[in-house]
Amino acid sequence: MDTSSKPTCRLVKPGHTYEGKQGLSYFEGIAAETVGAKGICMHILTMPPGARAKAHLHESHETAIYMLSGQAHTWYGERLENHVVVHAGELFYIPAGIPHLPANLSNAPCTAIIARTDPNEQESVVLLPELDGLVEV
Repeated sequence: MDTSSKPTCRLVKPGHTYEGKQGLSYFEGIAAETVGAKGICMHILTMPPGARAKAHLHESHETAIYMLSGQAHTWYGERLENHVVVHAGELFYIPAGIPHLPANLSNAPCTAIIARTDPNEQESVVLLPELDGLVEV
């Protein structure tokens, strides 16, 4: 029996980064690309002071965020009309298909663990350039 294609447990040590369509740099984590994940993607994001993502959404995939350190502002909704500040120790949920734009407005980096129901790191990212100008940061 060939076991080379059989799924197995994998240890991932974040070290390499990749540039996301959203305009931020992510630490490589659990994904289809790294471990062959079938239903989840999880990675670490550190946003330097003043960093902001491009407005975007994730088609058909939910996102869960746990803020490890610092704080991040996120605008969300069809016209980014809603705003929340996520602080260290808090969790934030983004339903599938909801436009959002995170930013670090503080003078210190913020770091979060991000999990998505899309096993691919960037496949479900849809940029929304028409919304970028709605948030002045």
